[in-house]
Amino acid sequence: MEMIDMSGYVAEEKLAIAKQYLLPQAMRDSGLKNENITIDDSSLNVLIKNYCRESGVRNLQKHIEKVVRKVAYKVVKDETRYVQVSPDNLAEFVGKPVFTHDRMYTTTPPGVVMGLAWTAMGGSTLYIETTTRRKTSDKDSEGSLELTGHLGEVMKESARIALTVARNFMHRHDETNKFLDVGHLHLHVPEGATPKDGPSAGCTIVTALLSLAQNKPIRQDVAMTGEISLMGKILPVGGIKEKTIAAKRSGVKCVILPEENKKDYNDLPTFITEGLEVHFVSHFDEIYNIVFPGSDTQHPMATVQT
Repeated sequence: MEMIDMSGYVAEEKLAIAKQYLLPQAMRDSGLKNENITIDDSSLNVLIKNYCRESGVRNLQKHIEKVVRKVAYKVVKDETRYVQVSPDNLAEFVGKPVFTHDRMYTTTPPGVVMGLAWTAMGGSTLYIETTTRRKTSDKDSEGSLELTGHLGEVMKESARIALTVARNFMHRHDETNKFLDVGHLHLHVPEGATPKDGPSAGCTIVTALLSLAQNKPIRQDVAMTGEISLMGKILPVGGIKEKTIAAKRSGVKCVILPEENKKDYNDLPTFITEGLEVHFVSHFDEIYNIVFPGSDTQHPMATVQT
């Protein structure tokens, strides 16, 4: 047997499938006519965004069928002959929303950076939080790093690589800043009950550590993904389609992707990429110039596509 990986549907595709196939089929199965029920596009979009974020449409089909069955029950009981399902009364049919927010931070403070991840539900935002866990004393000769957030071995290795890259970057550009060398750091990835693994958060972790070391927040509305090597090179990752969709859903204006993933991004339809400022980078120095505007470091600029 050969395993074939397929990308999930985007919201626009789910909406079209729901209108053309799922809703008419559910109405036929329940014996409803167009004069009995109306589900407008805004209600279907709420279902897709707040209830059914999986890559396929099986769960969306179940929710539509649940709505239609409850309307059919009202019609049979002669409670009403017509029901208009809107975002205001949708919860009466399918319960409270499963997903209530896309962003943990409206404004990211120093030490916090938004990354992008691929999950079984498609793409999602992945925040990297860094802070100090205790004060540095005169007896301390070397700093430490504590990792939490249900991280896998690959992601733990990526965090240790990121710390080395961040330290070397500070040595080159600000020798007086010894924060990362002597500080006792704590790195956490929220939603600790969810297992997380993979190397694609490498550049995000380096950015978070440098933001904390300089006590300076990064440019807002930026999300990034990319594996980082020990020499600071940005390596390609998978799930570009899902990650781009997650960034757009969260209101991100600027996305940073590895240079080698440019071909994957160019294959995406226009309605996904429209309105995004995308930077393709091959080295972390390019990311630094993007997320810390006005820095005095001089590095080759990344490829920009809007």
